[in-house]
Amino acid sequence: MAAPSYFEEGQSTYRPPRFNGQYYGWWKTRMHDFIMAEDSELWDVIYDGPFVPMKTGGEGTSAKEIWEALQTAHEGTTQVKQSKIDILTTKYEFFEMKEDEYIQYMHTRFTSIINELHSLGEVIPRNKLVQKILSVLPSSWESKVNAITKAKDLQKLTIDELIGNHKLMR
Repeated sequence: MAAPSYFEEGQSTYRPPRFNGQYYGWWKTRMHDFIMAEDSELWDVIYDGPFVPMKTGGEGTSAKEIWEALQTAHEGTTQVKQSKIDILTTKYEFFEMKEDEYIQYMHTRFTSIINELHSLGEVIPRNKLVQKILSVLPSSWESKVNAITKAKDLQKLTIDELIGNHKLMR
């Protein structure tokens, strides 16, 4: 789930993010955050459906039905979603930094995989992500990895802090 290369209308705290048919995972995360910031009970109504009886005979579509339709259209059925998770998990497991790649480009590729997994409900703990990045760095980075491993608490270190350390040491 890469973020769009440009921002469109709705990128503020006062307007919801606009869905343009692309980057569904990116939009979904931001829409969820926007609604939660407005009213967490509103999110409950959208996600779980209303708790008040509603007439169903074509008299309108509920927010829950709209949300589920968008989710199915862009994430697929449960089986398709699981297939996407499996593919992304394999990409995560076999992820490597290329020998001549800048750390920022590697970070962008890695973050894209992690964000897509997250949008599908698969969350990898922060310390596992940090350990993964340290393990995929080329052998030319070994001394830098050893220095960070000894100097930092890997249970508390964030990916951004790790990448920042590498940028300073490059």
